[in-house]
Amino acid sequence: MLAFIVRAALTHRAIVLFATLGLVLIGLATSRDAPLDVFPEFAPPRIEIQTEAPGLSTEAVERLVSVPIEAALSNVADLDTLRSKSVLGLSAVTLLFPSGTDIDAARQQVQERLGQLAGQLPAAARTPVMLASLSSTSRVMKIGISSDTIDRMALSQLVRWTIRPRLMTVPGVANIAVWGQRDRQLQVLAEPERLQSAGITLNELRGATADALVVGSGGFIDSANQRLAVQQRSTVQNRDDLDTALVKTINGAGIQIGDVATVIEGVAPPIGSAVIDDRLGLMLIVEKQPGSNTLALTHEVEAAIDALRPGLDGIDIDTTIFRPATFIERAIDNLTHALLLGCVLVALILFLFTRDWRQALISLCAIPLSLLAAVVVLLACGATLNTMVIAGLVIALGEVVDDAVIDVENIARRLRLNQAAETPRPVFDVVLRASLEVRSSVVFASLIVMLVFVPVLFMQGVSGAFFQPLALAYVLAIAASLLVALIITPAMCLALLPGAPAGAVGETRLAAGIKRLYWRGLGPLVVRPRLAVLSLLVGLMASGIGYAGFKQALLPDFHETDFLMHWVEKPATSIEAMERITLRVSDELRDVAGVRNFGAHIGRAEAADEVVGPNFTELWISLADTADYDASVARIKQVIHGYPGLFRDVLTYLRERIKEVLSGTGASIVVRVFGPNQAQLRDTAQAVRGALGDINGVTDLHVEQQVQVPQVQIQPKPAALALVGLTAGALQQQVQTLIAGQRVGQVFEDQTPFDVTLWSPATLRRDPQALSALLIQNPAGPAVRLGDIANVYVAPAPNAIQRENSQRRIDISMNITGADLENTAQAIERAVADLAFPRGYHPEILGEYAALKDARGRLAGIGALCLIAIIWLVWLAFRSYRMTLLVTASLPFALVGGVAIVALTGGALSLGSLVGFVAVIGIAARNGIMLLSHAEYLRCVEQMPFGVDLVRRAAAERVIPILMTALCAALALLPLVIRGDVPGHEIEHPMALVILGGLVSSTLLNLFLLPALYLRYAVAPGART
Repeated sequence: MLAFIVRAALTHRAIVLFATLGLVLIGLATSRDAPLDVFPEFAPPRIEIQTEAPGLSTEAVERLVSVPIEAALSNVADLDTLRSKSVLGLSAVTLLFPSGTDIDAARQQVQERLGQLAGQLPAAARTPVMLASLSSTSRVMKIGISSDTIDRMALSQLVRWTIRPRLMTVPGVANIAVWGQRDRQLQVLAEPERLQSAGITLNELRGATADALVVGSGGFIDSANQRLAVQQRSTVQNRDDLDTALVKTINGAGIQIGDVATVIEGVAPPIGSAVIDDRLGLMLIVEKQPGSNTLALTHEVEAAIDALRPGLDGIDIDTTIFRPATFIERAIDNLTHALLLGCVLVALILFLFTRDWRQALISLCAIPLSLLAAVVVLLACGATLNTMVIAGLVIALGEVVDDAVIDVENIARRLRLNQAAETPRPVFDVVLRASLEVRSSVVFASLIVMLVFVPVLFMQGVSGAFFQPLALAYVLAIAASLLVALIITPAMCLALLPGAPAGAVGETRLAAGIKRLYWRGLGPLVVRPRLAVLSLLVGLMASGIGYAGFKQALLPDFHETDFLMHWVEKPATSIEAMERITLRVSDELRDVAGVRNFGAHIGRAEAADEVVGPNFTELWISLADTADYDASVARIKQVIHGYPGLFRDVLTYLRERIKEVLSGTGASIVVRVFGPNQAQLRDTAQAVRGALGDINGVTDLHVEQQVQVPQVQIQPKPAALALVGLTAGALQQQVQTLIAGQRVGQVFEDQTPFDVTLWSPATLRRDPQALSALLIQNPAGPAVRLGDIANVYVAPAPNAIQRENSQRRIDISMNITGADLENTAQAIERAVADLAFPRGYHPEILGEYAALKDARGRLAGIGALCLIAIIWLVWLAFRSYRMTLLVTASLPFALVGGVAIVALTGGALSLGSLVGFVAVIGIAARNGIMLLSHAEYLRCVEQMPFGVDLVRRAAAERVIPILMTALCAALALLPLVIRGDVPGHEIEHPMALVILGGLVSSTLLNLFLLPALYLRYAVAPGART
């Protein structure tokens, strides 16, 4: 089969070369318009349903809204996790699905289930709303809007009716969440005393206000030739019109709304706020759809804002408060430079060893052809070009030339020998035979290199989401390079090398000198196999000891310039109080050297994915590119820690999103306790917190704020209600209107609608005592005080209730600082295991360590199966158990250098480092196979006697291609190693270090120890000739 492929490529080389040119053009055209993002989609598909239930307590929301919705959705197909959060007046239910789930089909099924709930939810609950699907890094921009001359009500009107609608039309935008909205309202503030004295009921006032706002169609007037529409216009256009609207006529005198109520322009009760630099404003958060191009979306949003600016005079718009596109641009730029620099270094090595532009060109063509082919396949499968995909291509860069280098070197050597022969054979036959001579070993070596990455493809969760694209890009590039070596390289060799000047395919002085030096070093070792075995064992023992002492980590820190800080006060803290604190810290943070701007959002926004109270604030700051990164971060943390009594942390957005996906919170490790009773859950959580407080490395330890907060309770007195002739429903309706307000209609001004609300003056809602004195109308007699017909008191009530898979739960979260993740996590596990939990309560430990342990387990389990497959492939290549054992013994050569370089660079072992160890196993196998297969070719095909001369010739003839491939791989990785963990290199840098270290040790040990092992163990003593 291989002979047929190579012969066909040589015979039809013109077609092959034209097809190659077509592949290059297709690849360039496809990659130019490829979607770009910082990372692949790493969050599982999710659906969130929010249900507003004004007036319902947290427990009532859980019992009457969240639980029924959970019951309706609990058996949705492929559902992995079902979570809910119930707070005062709002339910949020979240469904998580395994990766790969058809989210559109799941949303359709969820919508059908929600439709079946109609009539089962309480009257106070509004229709459940399913939020738009968002990507893993959903937030692509934070836009601050503020002004010194325009108040927030006018800004809100501009945002709602001008800015937000325009941004929602940008392709890829899923939602624009707005914090700090202050929507304009006409508020009819009913005063019970004035209503009572005028003889007007609250229901009459409500009805008169609604009637004054009616707008409707009046039908048509049809004449013989024309139809005219009739439009009934509202009599109310502004506050004055509403103030003079008639409520009722009593004894011939008209009672107007202004006679019994005060009509004012106000704003709806705020649910959140925003601070932009040093003033209050609005914050727009642009959220993107899954798979959208972050860079393109960012640029289009910025263009839309720029187009609107001429009509927004006096308004400051800051689009740089949070802009992940900046990190993406820097990361991809850094990786692209690394890729290009690697290509240049590889080209220099090839030319240095061959001193012939033809050989260098043929080998170099494998790089663009292999990488472009991999990109075309990835994009055809729906992948995005992100840092992980580019990293996979960078790592493969030095290896995609290996097959071509080996082929070109062997063909050039055979052509040189053929030129020196007395009767030269046809060039076609020489090229064909030389290509087939190494083809079997090249195919098996490439299959092994691809096979070692199979365990990475089976990783799950966040680890799999990050490293599967890298592994897939790597495997596709290696597979493409194999096809290039089989088809294109022989065709190019036949087209270019025979026409070279005499001596152009000859051996260079550099190559000859390396061979001489190599044999001087190898000669004394090759006859001492025991020394080789002893060196191997010592190296492996040292590697094992070193590996055991390494610190463990899931992922490194990302060098983003956008920082996120959670800022949590005690529950029931007001929005105004949080605004004061936030403005104060804004002044301090903007004084930090390098801080470019500041933005914060407080509480929540309409239809946003954060269900929090007014006590929750997120602070966002952006650093300038020229800032001293480490010094600025240290000073930021110092400022944040200067506010005791608040829970606070400092994270980059990507780190926070990864932690949230792993555990549902922004912490490294979470102990999640499940149980039925809220009070017992809180007590158990405090016990867990106490047990973990003294563990070394545990920081930011806190219990989730599911606590009791003060709440005004109104409990009707049935006997008092019966005495005055009021029903409980009538009392509840009046109180809800006067305390919470009630929307009764809309007014249109310049085609812009705003609500009209019936409410009460703020003085009546200021404190519980004023509430007790509130006059309640009695149709059967005079008005009565609320305190006379109901008990009004302050009592504790839960601020939030969290549930997961139909059980209540509470989180104890923590971060790990200055300690090994694995050791600290194991100490946490032991401490939790030693606690006695009440019956019906149990803990789960989630977070980075659980993900790391799962990833390592999968790598080890599937890696063992792949190792068996690798050994089987080696046996197929050699059909000798002795040769199979020799190649297998060469695999650990790579571990020595990998462990050594990790130890030299701090001893921190991340998941990227583990993947690096996987990669170097394949590199070691390739080098071992190429050396041993050539020795076997000399022994079995050329019938050279087994002995020191055979080993010397085999090693000498393979040292140059092995060194060339090793140097190509090393220099391709060198830009990643030298530039350190700059943006875009955070995951790839430790992986490149391990691969580089393993490459050095594997190459040296394969060249100097493997020949001695081959001479001693390849052939049984009795079979040697």
